[in-house]
Amino acid sequence: MYKILIVDRCSFTRTGLEAWLQQANGNASSFLVTQLSSLMLAKAHVESWRPHLVIADFTSFQHDPQQAHFIPSLLTICEQQTRLLHLQSEAFIFRNVGTAMAKKASLAALEETLLAVLQRGPKVNPARVVTPLLTRQEEKVLSLWMEGTSNEAIASEMQIAGKTVYTYKRNIRMKLKVENRFSPFIPSAECVE
Repeated sequence: MYKILIVDRCSFTRTGLEAWLQQANGNASSFLVTQLSSLMLAKAHVESWRPHLVIADFTSFQHDPQQAHFIPSLLTICEQQTRLLHLQSEAFIFRNVGTAMAKKASLAALEETLLAVLQRGPKVNPARVVTPLLTRQEEKVLSLWMEGTSNEAIASEMQIAGKTVYTYKRNIRMKLKVENRFSPFIPSAECVE
């Protein structure tokens, strides 16, 4: 089973790409897909979850000062631990790592490139069971948390108890190996130069 991490600011793109991967894959379930909209979290995911492929669109991130400083460290970790397919709709201002592809490419071209990139890496046993780093509920809590939503609002939106939100946040911090509840919002020293 291939673990694939999709990193894009646009939730429609992330969701659409995940649905397309599952549909193109048929019912064979050879892809386990996780999606994120934060580069800091993507870096933590690559380090902890070790996906076989990262599909990323850095276009909007490279123009955001709060996210752009994470790009070099994410590229380095991708270069060392996984394969990277980056979709682009404009020139990439950082060093080129992995395989680049136009964001407006056809689905057939995307499928061909995706399979070629996966073939280049080590063989993966498709029968091996893998699990995502974060559960879907944890991903939802994390996404709301990163938007600055309060625990009460998260609990209300997800229809869960406030204590459950606290537990999800604690589990997220443990899985992502962040030291405290503010760490996801503070750039790491290696990223700030």
